Amino acid sequence: MGGLAALASQAGHTVTGCDAGIYPPMSDQLCALGIEVTEGFGFDPLARTPDMFVVGNVVSRARLPDGSPKFALMEAILDAGLPYTSGPQWLSEHILQGRHVLAIAGTHGKTTTTAMTAWILEYAGLQPGFLVGGVPLDFGVSARLGTGRPFVIEADEYDTAFFDKRSKFVHYRPRTAVLNNLEFDHADIFDDLAAIERQFHHLVRTVPGAGPHGGGLIVVNGLEESLVRVLHTGCWSDVCSFGAANSDFVAIASPCSLQNFEVLHHGQSVGRVVWQLSGVHNQQNALAAIAAAWHVGVAPSLAVQALAQFKNVKRRLEVRGVVQTPAGAITVYDDFAHHPTAIRTTVDGLRHTIKTGERILAVFEPRSNTMKLGTMKSQLPWSLEHADLAFCHSAGLDWNACAALCPMGTRATVSANLAILVKQVCDAAKAGDHILCMSNGSFGAVHTRLLLALQNTNSQYRSSGEH
Repeated sequence: MGGLAALASQAGHTVTGCDAGIYPPMSDQLCALGIEVTEGFGFDPLARTPDMFVVGNVVSRARLPDGSPKFALMEAILDAGLPYTSGPQWLSEHILQGRHVLAIAGTHGKTTTTAMTAWILEYAGLQPGFLVGGVPLDFGVSARLGTGRPFVIEADEYDTAFFDKRSKFVHYRPRTAVLNNLEFDHADIFDDLAAIERQFHHLVRTVPGAGPHGGGLIVVNGLEESLVRVLHTGCWSDVCSFGAANSDFVAIASPCSLQNFEVLHHGQSVGRVVWQLSGVHNQQNALAAIAAAWHVGVAPSLAVQALAQFKNVKRRLEVRGVVQTPAGAITVYDDFAHHPTAIRTTVDGLRHTIKTGERILAVFEPRSNTMKLGTMKSQLPWSLEHADLAFCHSAGLDWNACAALCPMGTRATVSANLAILVKQVCDAAKAGDHILCMSNGSFGAVHTRLLLALQNTNSQYRSSGEH
């Protein structure tokens, strides 16, 4: 919604908004754009006379324990008969019309792959518009209109609004659709994986077939059985695959480093990517982005060159600070991982970049709606298998995090009090450690707390600051 507000502002509209729990980096971006944001949902809509209320999917008709509406503003809008629409529908009608939309869908990697695709198109001189669910470091903003025809959008399968329960991505009408991966998530709105596959097939139905304007293309991960089922349900477009050994686009990793891999297109080498990103998952993200850019005319060899300069996205293994101790450095990272699979791939990616013998201390909070429900709590020990120690912030959970993490034994620590958890992490930390903080929220500024606490633990420590 913050990115949508930025697009609306760039399009010449006067934009204001309200939300709860506003935090960086989006709060900083909105402030820089001069977009006024009100904390909470209680202000009087009749005090202003907007032409349209754009409603995010956090808004519902829920009631508080005392019977009052949780979203008083929405109730006032409905009562007064004021105009409103959903974010995805507003985008479709006012931003995406006439553009070549490249929609990046998948359970994991949407933000990173969207940023990669936008950067490749920018590098190729196509001046794309984009809407990313994070802040790409190559652009410094999460959204822009762009002057070229392509528009790259992060295509979320979450529902659109309380009055439109279709997935957001069915509004985007892409000409290029990337299906990066697919597994169960969003247990608060989907009963099972089959229900999510059905929504992905709705997206497939919106992609053009062959036609005079170049036709549509579905870029699909050849390693995902769930996506095979989606396409077998029906497909009317050209399909390009990546990932599997017989795919159109394949990555051949260097035996020495996962940060160095060759890209093959139809079996022929188009170049080698050498970058700072870690993990096999980012190689797959790269292949998806290269294939999507190829559909709008960017040669894979040029895309490979672009990715060698890709700077990643904020909150994707982002180094927040380094504390120097007499015996060596302790590094603190921030990452958006919250699904068990994402947690595992993030930990594994970091493991492949650090030196042998250095430890990973995973600090996380099960904050997403799915994790709060406890649907995937049994997967947490698996997701943290390659972390040396794990620290779980359990505040607000209705399930027992200690019991869920019991298979990890003494490697796991749980606390509902963030201050206590920070102390526990600092007491365990030693020179050479990598403290990996994972959450899809602000996590109570845990990164800053850890850095300050580590600096205060020993007067000889000196901080290199956040960057």
